[in-house]
Amino acid sequence: MKTPSFRETIRHLFWILVLALGLSSAVVALSGVSPWDAYRHMLLGSLGSWEKLAQVFRVWIPLTLCSLGLLYTFHIGLWNIGVEGQVALGAVGATAVVRWGLGAPSELVLPAALVGAAMCGGLWALAAGLLKTQAGVNEIFAGLGLNFVATGLVLWLIFGPWKQPGIASMSGTETFAEAYWFPGLAGWHVSPYALGATAALMGFTAWMLRATRLGLALKAVGRNAQAAHLLGLSPSRWMLLAMLLAGALAGWAGAYQALAVYHRLIPNISSQYGYLALLVVMLARERWSMIPFIAFFFAALNVGSIQLPMMLRLDSSLAGVIQGSLVLAALAVQGMAWKRSKSS
Repeated sequence: MKTPSFRETIRHLFWILVLALGLSSAVVALSGVSPWDAYRHMLLGSLGSWEKLAQVFRVWIPLTLCSLGLLYTFHIGLWNIGVEGQVALGAVGATAVVRWGLGAPSELVLPAALVGAAMCGGLWALAAGLLKTQAGVNEIFAGLGLNFVATGLVLWLIFGPWKQPGIASMSGTETFAEAYWFPGLAGWHVSPYALGATAALMGFTAWMLRATRLGLALKAVGRNAQAAHLLGLSPSRWMLLAMLLAGALAGWAGAYQALAVYHRLIPNISSQYGYLALLVVMLARERWSMIPFIAFFFAALNVGSIQLPMMLRLDSSLAGVIQGSLVLAALAVQGMAWKRSKSS
């Protein structure tokens, strides 16, 4: 499929937002509340103060990491639905290193935890890739199946070997010692180091996809696997590499959730950011430059929707309605664009 131009992407995003806001406004109006009031409270709830903006960035970091990982698999034509499980396994890997490294200096444990998270997330994604390339299992079904296994594994660890002393609770494992929390700065509500690392990974991913042989090979295999094979490229090998990179980035998202946000392993450690990242990449139409802005929009939507029950007695699930409307609008706009291109 031809990569759309930047201007075309912006035009599509505009119509997607118009359609999604129209559908969402109709739902809010039917509940007896002014859509303007609902959107105003969501905006103030997400951008109204530095503390709220920091909460938005705390969501933006793992969402952007997952989205960057999905760029690799989207470029080669794979739907990596298993990103949720890869986030969970990344959190498991980071937690394992912290638990087993107790007593060691944090300067050693934290880098090792990041390595462990990337390995666990990457290997979990590699399992879906092997099922696809070696057993012919569709990557969507393989990813969904592995997501269920990952959820079960996290619950088993929390209620079994890693349960809190004397009790097993849905609140998760025992809180890590403060020395093993992801470092931040006094007065900051979000780690500037995590923000800087995410920005650096964004630049690295853009460079990898645009200026290296890996990016060219992923695009070639994604466009036409048979033709790529004739050029000496092994589609299976590049698919596995794409899955490995995507899983490593998702694993870091899981490590961030465990080390910087919750400071322990909890049952819903991924917070559905993996599924949300699929929507981010789909709306960005695989353009890395659009991902940070679309991810910021969804992060603000998630944080701002918390105001709805408090200020308007609306359920915060309205954010889910808007996200669902965006999916429908995106499919409708892209379907119309495809139909127009076929008829021209």
